[in-house]
Amino acid sequence: MKTKIKQINKKVAAALKDKNLSLAAAESCTGGLFSDYITNIPGASEYFKGGIVSYSNESKIKILRVSEELVKKYGAVSAEVSLEMAKGAKRIFSSSLAISVTGIAGPQGATETKPVGLVYISVSNENHNSTTKKFVFKDGRSSVKLQAVYKMLCMLQEQL
Repeated sequence: MKTKIKQINKKVAAALKDKNLSLAAAESCTGGLFSDYITNIPGASEYFKGGIVSYSNESKIKILRVSEELVKKYGAVSAEVSLEMAKGAKRIFSSSLAISVTGIAGPQGATETKPVGLVYISVSNENHNSTTKKFVFKDGRSSVKLQAVYKMLCMLQEQL
């Protein structure tokens, strides 16, 4: 998986540079792993404006300005909150694109309707269009985080 992430990361980096686009991130369940991969490419400062790890509901609400009502109604792990996280990162960093991820990496935190491995990823682009996708990953916490980062990069590649 790490090799696949590195390969697609290079492609995304090249596309962002070629198109002169900037990127920001809002991460929850990945805990900054996406930003770590992005910044492992020399010259990432040309396109990566920054990332926020908003692990708690409080940080999602106070920093990213996700509506408290959305968090209460849908939960932090939801398409609605993921989308607002992406929009918040885009606004904070004034970036062309922003990506967000929220999920349950496990082993705890699951409910009957939200299993371990449930992840929502959203991309907000320069045209104020957005895409949110739902995934359910397997194989434990580390694997869920890596799979989420890979899918984040895949979604960015689709946008580019």
